[in-house]
Amino acid sequence: MTEPETDATRTARAQAPATAGTPTSGATPTSGATATSAATATSAAAPTSAAAPTSAAASAPAGAPGTVGRELRRRPLFLVTGGCVLLLLVLAVAPGLFAGWFGHGDPRVCDLGDSARGPAPGHPFGFDTQGCDLYANVVHGAGASLGVGLLATGSGLLVALVLGTLAGMAGRVVDSVIARVTDIFLGFPFLLGAVVVLNTVTSRDVFTVAAVLALFGWPAMTRVVRASVRSAREADYVVMARSLGGSEWHIVRRHVLPNILTPVLVLASITVGGVVVAEAALTFLGVGLQSPSISWGLQLASAQNTFQTHPHLLIFPGLFLSFTVFSLIAFGDTVRDALDPRTR
Repeated sequence: MTEPETDATRTARAQAPATAGTPTSGATPTSGATATSAATATSAAAPTSAAAPTSAAASAPAGAPGTVGRELRRRPLFLVTGGCVLLLLVLAVAPGLFAGWFGHGDPRVCDLGDSARGPAPGHPFGFDTQGCDLYANVVHGAGASLGVGLLATGSGLLVALVLGTLAGMAGRVVDSVIARVTDIFLGFPFLLGAVVVLNTVTSRDVFTVAAVLALFGWPAMTRVVRASVRSAREADYVVMARSLGGSEWHIVRRHVLPNILTPVLVLASITVGGVVVAEAALTFLGVGLQSPSISWGLQLASAQNTFQTHPHLLIFPGLFLSFTVFSLIAFGDTVRDALDPRTR
């Protein structure tokens, strides 16, 4: 006979489903742990992703053009000297834009009645010994003087890039041969060698003088290019490109040459200034440019006998020559300082 159901029995049976569901509720911490683990893994992965740009930046070369460009824009001296160099280039290419500001602007229109006259209204620099406007002559003289500097530096730098890159990237034998040839040319003094060669030439124009100066100027530039190439060759990005199977030509064209352009620019700007001075010195000595060329060296040479009585004949060409050389050298020094991390 079945006992009557009591209140306690009904209460226990009602609580049974709730107790049976307790393990299901207890599974919730497991789900929470899973989410926590996933979040932890995501958080752990985040620093690795964030570090990627830093690693990429660290692998960039210190002298990359973009980095140097930002550094240069923060230097007022670079903007000033760069503007002066640009102005000089325009003066050399298009002297007619400036020669007509005063007087007639033609350096070959002369009047012996004005021979060696000092500065006068409409002629701020006066006249030379032939009665030609000195301002027009000084302005037009920039073309020949800077032309010799640019041609000699460009030709010598082209030879230096080829030989310096070969010496820096090739084996020890090629490096040794190029080094010995360079030493032979360095054994000749720069100006003395140019004087000897130019004395054997009957017609000396811009191209002849530039070729002779390039002949004795490329060895020093080759050494600088070789040192820059050897430094770039050991960089991490070059080693990585080589490990990925890149050819030597590909490495030189894509990685080495682009990253030595900045020091080459510094070298070129300083060299142009030195060559301009060398051309003026050679012309002053009588072995440089000849008439009918118009250059600052020729103007200085023609003024050496009349300087005491007519100083303006020497002062104005000398000022233009000094300003040009100072601008070019200061421009190169500013770029070089931007490359040096110790000055940043």
